[in-house]
Amino acid sequence: MSKRLQVLLSDEEMESVRRLAKAENLSVGEYVRRALREDGLRRQLRSASAKLASIREATRLSFPTGTIEEMNRGIAEGYRQ
Repeated sequence: MSKRLQVLLSDEEMESVRRLAKAENLSVGEYVRRALREDGLRRQLRSASAKLASIREATRLSFPTGTIEEMNRGIAEGYRQ
């Protein structure tokens, strides 16, 4: 199902969009739809890359570990100090 989207642009912005669409032999509507799809894809890829980078960085670090009982005991001791 298709939905209609209305976006208000200044005259200068609209002219810029028209020029860009014309340069690619696209209608303004198709140019804008393509731009929105490409932006969504870029954001997804950037998000996945950022998550993977965080995981890689975390694997290079060293954190205290132990059983849940040991960790809870350490936390409780920290509150008492």
